[in-house]
Amino acid sequence: MKPESHTFEARARVALADDRLRAAVAHATTRLMAGRRHAADALPELSALRDRAATVRDHTLAHLDHYLERFEAKVAEAGGSVHWCRDAGEACRSVVEICASAGARRITKGKSMVSEEIALNDALESAGLEVTETDLGEYILQLAGEHPSHILAPAIHKERGDIEALFRSRHADVGDRPLAAVGDLVTEARRVLRQRFLAADVGITGANFLVAETGSVVLVTNEGNGDLTAGLPRIHIVVATLEKVVPSLDDASTLLRLLARSATGQEASVYTTFFTGPKRAPDPDGPEEFHVVLVDNGRSAIAGGEFQAMLRCIKCSACINHCPVYRAVGGHAYGWVYPGPMGSVLTPLLLGQAEAHLLPQASSLCGACEEVCPVKIPLPELLRRHRERQVEERITPARWRTGLALWGRIAERPWLYHALTGLAARLLRLLGARRGRLSRLPFARAWTAGRDLPTPTGGTFMDRWKREGRGR
Repeated sequence: MKPESHTFEARARVALADDRLRAAVAHATTRLMAGRRHAADALPELSALRDRAATVRDHTLAHLDHYLERFEAKVAEAGGSVHWCRDAGEACRSVVEICASAGARRITKGKSMVSEEIALNDALESAGLEVTETDLGEYILQLAGEHPSHILAPAIHKERGDIEALFRSRHADVGDRPLAAVGDLVTEARRVLRQRFLAADVGITGANFLVAETGSVVLVTNEGNGDLTAGLPRIHIVVATLEKVVPSLDDASTLLRLLARSATGQEASVYTTFFTGPKRAPDPDGPEEFHVVLVDNGRSAIAGGEFQAMLRCIKCSACINHCPVYRAVGGHAYGWVYPGPMGSVLTPLLLGQAEAHLLPQASSLCGACEEVCPVKIPLPELLRRHRERQVEERITPARWRTGLALWGRIAERPWLYHALTGLAARLLRLLGARRGRLSRLPFARAWTAGRDLPTPTGGTFMDRWKREGRGR
């Protein structure tokens, strides 16, 4: 998936003007937040579990080479193959070559953000292969010719009527079957997808975790499409990034206890499956070949650096659901695969500051993302580091640098800061005296475009602090 053109600023303006989009995103994220809150309240050991998960992830990243080599050895021991790929091009070529060597024509695919990142569908279709996304949300977006706007719920921005119209226009033999209810839409998708599952030569999935101890691939879904994609075709290909590895089954279990709770509020997903190699002689079913395509694509450059904590991420989407910026503009505004706070940190690391420099600015640094992250990634701190880098490298617009430099000089001089804020409070009180609020502010036109500012009713906080006896 290539980054979209235009800037985050331009895409955000389009999203803010789309009332249907904002309503759909707000409805879905509110439900997901409520689910996560309920699950957290029901788990007294949540804080200790998060500490343990962060420790597991940090330990793994500190010894990443060891655990990846151990994982490769265990996969080979189970009869599978591991393919090491430095970048998106190598990963796509590896997958296409595996399909070509098997004489494959039809591919089914489970939801995988890394496959979006490396534009795998484009590579497969360019090679003449027929690819079907099997996750319901991804399938809907494939029919619509769109990219995901959320890593958990790809079609979070779609309303029921949109999907009905899409199925009626793209599915054959729909006739006058009812498609208005959610159950009707699911039944219709199942009718089409079941035939694709049965006809597929190759199934491609992602991985939630790779277990070094056993060479197993852990796949978490709520639809069962991952199991059908992995188990029915002759060949199962797993595409995963390096940081997905965990040392042991116990460590995977620790992370699994947090994953579904953080993502959807479930204690566990409907399907949590461990795949270990191809089928054995006595097995009645399963793939004849098992391949794991390990993709670096910039991760090794992040490991060991000041942004390494970002590689703890288990892609649960909790930070996205709780982010006020994401909830206002949706995922497509971010322009690439990873939206929300995690995307605002990760995308500049993978694409470069010049390509994605506005994303770290798309945050109020409210801290909600860090508060809900199951592996305690210090997302606000990482966003601030990006901003510092941009100023140092003179990537941010000159007017921003000038404004920040001016603010810094004022803030370093308390007497000047107090004098200017006192003057500003008096001016705002004068300007808004008649209406009791301000609809326009100098230098803040964008802020007041969507809200009014109540007129200050007194002096500054420091004035009140002094007047009331310095906090007594």
